[in-house]
Amino acid sequence: MAAAPRQEITAWRPHVPGVVEVLHAHLTEHRYPMHVHDSWTLLIVDHGAVRYDLDRHRRGTPHDTVSLLPPHVPHNGSPATDGGFRKRVLYLEPDRIGEELIGAAVDGPDLADPLLRHRVGRLHTVLGTVGDELEAESRLALIGERLRTLLRPPQARPTAPARSTLAHDLRDLLDARLTERTTLDEAAAQLHAHPAHLVRAFSTAFGLPPHQYLTARRVDRARRLLLDGHPAATVATTLGFHDQSHLTRHFRRILGTTPGRYARRTR
Repeated sequence: MAAAPRQEITAWRPHVPGVVEVLHAHLTEHRYPMHVHDSWTLLIVDHGAVRYDLDRHRRGTPHDTVSLLPPHVPHNGSPATDGGFRKRVLYLEPDRIGEELIGAAVDGPDLADPLLRHRVGRLHTVLGTVGDELEAESRLALIGERLRTLLRPPQARPTAPARSTLAHDLRDLLDARLTERTTLDEAAAQLHAHPAHLVRAFSTAFGLPPHQYLTARRVDRARRLLLDGHPAATVATTLGFHDQSHLTRHFRRILGTTPGRYARRTR
């Protein structure tokens, strides 16, 4: 008989400014669908490897790298080795790295830097110990400095192509109505665009359709509320899901576990 898929997930919110969430996971078969975060994702893999798509480019986590995924950029993830992977993740507030470096992180998210890798690993160790918050803040400051050094180009980057105004306007609208029920027709009317054109523009700009983006943002927000101790049923209604089962279905699809199990495995 084949062994059951292994899913070990521990998540918590430390009392360290700038750190939104800490996640440790061992996954053997779960495949993350395309989704987004409103925070920076700083990832190290301790065993195995992960392959993922970021901005329509196939990426991966070769040995001893640190992966930095920018906020609001869709990505997915799946095991790249037999036996899955074991990872440690920090979700950081956007201003900890700086929005001006999002483009550089999209171009080169996987950083082969032993010093950075060592610092991230040490920070995870400190974050697992209550009472060492000041040390954690100090280590996080050094990590941010190192990331900015690695991402800052030696010379000015070429001018980026003009963004799709319509797609970004829709994203701004969805972000503003994250907890509300919003129909495509309502969005199209407000943005003075045909619904089909709106979907095409958004999908072309961000690599996933508007409804998938909105659901992913809501699940991302649900994680924070669950870690703050809010009941799953309350989280579901607060974030615009129809009910708790609706939240659970999407939560499991994206994270490979249920809201209840996610909350119970917090520190």
